[in-house]
Amino acid sequence: MALQLGDQVPNFTQQTSQGEIDFYDWAGDSWVVLFSHPADYTPVCTTELGSVAKLKGEFEKRSAKVIALSVDSAESHQGWINDINETQSTTVDYPIIADADKKVSDLYGMIHPKANAKVTVRSVFIIDPKKQLRLTITYPPSTGRNFAEILRVLDSLQLTDNYSVATPVDWKDGEDVVVAPTIPTEEAKQKFPKGVTEIKPYLRMTPQPNK
Repeated sequence: MALQLGDQVPNFTQQTSQGEIDFYDWAGDSWVVLFSHPADYTPVCTTELGSVAKLKGEFEKRSAKVIALSVDSAESHQGWINDINETQSTTVDYPIIADADKKVSDLYGMIHPKANAKVTVRSVFIIDPKKQLRLTITYPPSTGRNFAEILRVLDSLQLTDNYSVATPVDWKDGEDVVVAPTIPTEEAKQKFPKGVTEIKPYLRMTPQPNK
């Protein structure tokens, strides 16, 4: 069965571009964004890895580590990283898993045989510090991902884990949020002193509580 939200993600030991890692030990108490690539030296992946390198500081602000995966060797990854750094004007300083035996790809369901039995699709997994799966998105190999969206989801998950709110469509950090429907309006007014706007009994908005 494919991994589902709330599942404990499987641990693994595998070579990477930065040496062998035990995934749980490497993750520590951080959030993790694990994202897969069909193969080394592919054009869309090259742009994605460069983009993530440029955003690494943004992930770190959110206590999140990033780690990529491709079904090629660690030696191949090193040459590819040189190309990424050159063409994307950046420095890739996060690990790329060398999944030549497809061990991790199989554990996490990254290979979809009807799309391509030999390479991974573009999977994204957000994993929380308890090693629970909190988000999964799967893109076809032909479509590059939007990592600003991944940052937005991290912001939402970390906010809603700590406050009784949800984030509405297209929400960005700092904007109004939805009061959880389990909280009665009068209680919500006490809980959220910045104010509660009742649009409908089930649709109440409040300023982001941690801003």
